[in-house]
Amino acid sequence: MDFDNSKPIYLQIVDLFYENILEKRWQENERIPSVREVAMMVEVNPNTAIRAFTHLQEQEVIHNKRGIGYFVSEKGYDKVLDIKRHEFIETTLPDVFKKMGLLNVNIKEVNNSFNQYLNNIDHEKK
Repeated sequence: MDFDNSKPIYLQIVDLFYENILEKRWQENERIPSVREVAMMVEVNPNTAIRAFTHLQEQEVIHNKRGIGYFVSEKGYDKVLDIKRHEFIETTLPDVFKKMGLLNVNIKEVNNSFNQYLNNIDHEKK
């Protein structure tokens, strides 16, 4: 995994978990890779992976069944969706709006681009 120096590695691992859950590669109540497996997959110290797992448990996205492993929580998908939507609205959109203003891009152009993107995704699925 290529890491971004501007964000702690454990949070980048958290983002990887979010992506797997949002893309439904990991379903609710499904067992996920262990701390050791994640550390090996992304080539980090197990302590860094533990920090990611701890963070996800605190958010109630995953839970540990002692002796069995870690699982996506019952409402894990909804929790991740809420977290990422909030992050998008509070962090990403203000930057996008600033760039739109600087570049004189209007919402209609953005809407057209978004619709084209959605059409491309629909064609790829077929």
